[in-house]
Amino acid sequence: MSVAELFNPRSIALVGATDKSGWSVSTLANLRTHGFPGPVHLVNPRGGVVHGSPAYRSLADIPEPVDLAYVMVPTAAVLGVLRDGAKLGIRSYVILTAGFGESGEEGARLEAEVAAFAAENSLTVLGPNGNGYINAAAGITPYGLPIPQPLLRGAVGVVLQSGALASSVLAFAQARNVGVSLLTSMGNETVVSVTDVIDYLVDDPATKVVALFLETIRNPREFSRVARRALEAGKPVVALKIGRSRLASHTAQAHTGALVGDDDVIDAALRQLGVIRVRSLEDLIITAGLLASTGPLPGPRIGVVTPSGGASEIIADRAEDEGLELPPFAPETVARLSEIVPSFGTVQNPLDVTGYVLIDRTLMGRALEVVTADPGIDAVMLLSEPPRVAPPDPAPALALYSASARRIAESPVPVVVVSNVLTDVTEFGRRVQQETGFPYVAGGIEHGMHAIGAAVRWSRARERVPARSSDVPPVDVAVPSGARGVWAEHRAAALLASAGLPVVPSELVHDEDAAVAAAGRFGYPVVLKVAAEGLGHKSDLGGVRLGLGGAEEVRRAYRSLAGTVPSMAGALVQPQRTGGVELLVGVVRDPAWGLTLAVGLGGVWVEALRDTALRVLPVDAADVRTALSELRGAALLDGVRGGEPADLDAVAGTVARIAALAAALGDDLLALEVNPLLVTGSRVEALDALVTWKE
Repeated sequence: MSVAELFNPRSIALVGATDKSGWSVSTLANLRTHGFPGPVHLVNPRGGVVHGSPAYRSLADIPEPVDLAYVMVPTAAVLGVLRDGAKLGIRSYVILTAGFGESGEEGARLEAEVAAFAAENSLTVLGPNGNGYINAAAGITPYGLPIPQPLLRGAVGVVLQSGALASSVLAFAQARNVGVSLLTSMGNETVVSVTDVIDYLVDDPATKVVALFLETIRNPREFSRVARRALEAGKPVVALKIGRSRLASHTAQAHTGALVGDDDVIDAALRQLGVIRVRSLEDLIITAGLLASTGPLPGPRIGVVTPSGGASEIIADRAEDEGLELPPFAPETVARLSEIVPSFGTVQNPLDVTGYVLIDRTLMGRALEVVTADPGIDAVMLLSEPPRVAPPDPAPALALYSASARRIAESPVPVVVVSNVLTDVTEFGRRVQQETGFPYVAGGIEHGMHAIGAAVRWSRARERVPARSSDVPPVDVAVPSGARGVWAEHRAAALLASAGLPVVPSELVHDEDAAVAAAGRFGYPVVLKVAAEGLGHKSDLGGVRLGLGGAEEVRRAYRSLAGTVPSMAGALVQPQRTGGVELLVGVVRDPAWGLTLAVGLGGVWVEALRDTALRVLPVDAADVRTALSELRGAALLDGVRGGEPADLDAVAGTVARIAALAAALGDDLLALEVNPLLVTGSRVEALDALVTWKE
């Protein structure tokens, strides 16, 4: 299979061409209008004249080689076209035709036949049930819907798991003056997949940024591979992944299962892979356009130059939302700006140069020069509206924008231009950008700030490449044979201890006399927990007794547990632990992405607080420390209200080792949970554990 050949044919045959089909009319018009240099052959079984040109009755009648067959025949005839084409040496196909797997059992059978034939004959097939593609960089446009003018060639590769949205996305990109290198409508992905196209775009010199609309990630392993390739190549991947419903994990026995929904895992995986996840089609294109224009942004410290006080306030609010900093200007910057900004203005970041810009047209540019030189600024946001209506004499406007473009090009830090609101770039605005080199204008403060925040986050992810070597020693543990269902706590705790993890001392007893004896050895107060195979949440069933201060209390507690849980096979006696911070550390097996770590505030409040950070395994201690910093309750680990600060290195090392243990236990493990993991200064100790295996 060669995706490069698919997207770069020298000759094309439209199979099923007919004057009765709007698809056929549009595809031919696109190829003729947008400069495809090679021959386009029309194939119709009746022959005759189609679209004003002679048509061949079959592929075999075409007297010269064909590189790409664009197939528009009825569903049942598609496989026959592939058979005919394969005999003639045609290796690349776009199948527009619908009625395959998306339509039911019979369609799925036909699609399976197409896939099998393509595999046997090394055919590259895009679709079926897709509109085709637009290789704008090469002027090759076998695409079944009208392409709005002008077709802007640029650096953004767009891959869509939606045919219906493709034209709207293209139109919006053109309205924002964002040029595309390649746009593909994937269809059913019978042969060529999203990951195949991403692979191509990573290697494509015309593409700087990849924009994805994803309904599903069909193969997480392959997606992870190509996303890492893109990150290593310095090509941002921006993705709109739909389907945010909070479906519970299949591992409902663990508390973790209630916290790890399908979309939560996808979100964590995309962040780990450096993929920028956005929330709208507008953000998809605006963010991709910004990254194509500026490349990486070196840090979160943003200097802002605007002509509006109101806009400054909006920007300050949105900067906080996006994790961006608006640091005070350096004293030398304040001094220089004070000489420029009118006396009724205030020199601060964000900088409002005031409406005096209507009198002094050079004011914004001079202020921009000063702010870009500030030593505490990583990038500058310039609020500037793109020109809309051409004046009778455009020369002064062109000169003004040329001067601004020159300042921006010579700036020591990246300058991002953002408009107040989202508006289309007009023909005159496009002309100004082309003739003066004035940069891409991100659309509106809302989307622009989101794009800047996303660019900073991607740049940080890029800095972490190549990946660190793991600082977690491999776990050497005997994987129990035949383990099934939910293990009682004493078995789970023993498994953790065998892997060198710190576990609270405990003793399994089978009568109240033994319980009293064990309590005496530990020293009071103690905890008594019911022991029973298959029992998950002991506290939910009244299976835990805390703070037992003497022998008689232990006896009463043992008898109470036996009456509360009829399946009780004994009890665990443990010393009572107090103080510290309780964490949840859980690893569950996501059906698509595999083992996923959740770490957060734990104890009995875990599901009520829902304060967790997720990571798809493998992870190291540095990953865990970053995850801990993301918690809303992270300050608890710093020792608030006089509490002892946690040894975060010890915590992160323990959590990473729990994750490594889960990975070492094999494919039969569904969940491994420690709740709580008690952290008191440098002491880290598992107080309760749960292991769930496949039934």
